[in-house]
Amino acid sequence: MKKKVIAIVAAILILLLVGGIIYWETHHGNRRLIDTKYRFNRAILQLPNGEVIEGKLSSWLDYSDSDVVQVTIGGKTYLTHYSNVCLIDD
Repeated sequence: MKKKVIAIVAAILILLLVGGIIYWETHHGNRRLIDTKYRFNRAILQLPNGEVIEGKLSSWLDYSDSDVVQVTIGGKTYLTHYSNVCLIDD
């Protein structure tokens, strides 16, 4: 009986840890706890009027259920389709 309780508590703790990591990574754009592959420091963005914005990337956030990305460059936040943005890691 005691082993079952310990196993259940351990499973709950593991699920909470994994859930916390997933929450962190989906809500903190440019800051990753585990996967550093997706860190970028610059972006090039094309606006609908043809203007091109390039600069230091403050943050970015992608949405798992769409092909939209939110990027912040120079204090301005842009929401656009992935085809209009290039994220760069120098």
